[in-house]
Amino acid sequence: MRLHLPDVAAMDVLGERLAVSLPAPAVVYLQGDLGAGKSTVARALLRALGVEGPIRSPTYTLVERYPVAGGEAWHLDLYRIGHAAELDFLGLDEAEVVLWLVEWPEKGPTGLPPADLRLELESEGSGRRATLTGISGRGMDWVDQLVADSQLRAFPAAFR
Repeated sequence: MRLHLPDVAAMDVLGERLAVSLPAPAVVYLQGDLGAGKSTVARALLRALGVEGPIRSPTYTLVERYPVAGGEAWHLDLYRIGHAAELDFLGLDEAEVVLWLVEWPEKGPTGLPPADLRLELESEGSGRRATLTGISGRGMDWVDQLVADSQLRAFPAAFR
């Protein structure tokens, strides 16, 4: 599924719609260049799940944990790690995690749970292009729900 997101408001809508249809547990790999909007979409998704207060980027902390219905949502940014073995020091215990949002997952492939959904963001004119790919059966079902979502269908050239 491909979407053209013309502005930050559209990126917020994508995050909200991901939250509305979220299967639990879910693992989302967020990919794209620096500044592509990975944290923006993650922040909108977390806000839509009811996270209140500041939602910090995990750029320097590597992981931020947030209470959500049913457990915790973890937002990881692996850009600064040098080797996947460094994930062992983060105390990543999957027991209560209902949502993993992982930026730069290619930096720690052996220390992460497998993705349900891959969300790739890239610049497209003054906006962004989002490509959502279901990886697991749960992820493919999630994308099917998003394709049917009338709020996402409203974006220009949403399904090219």
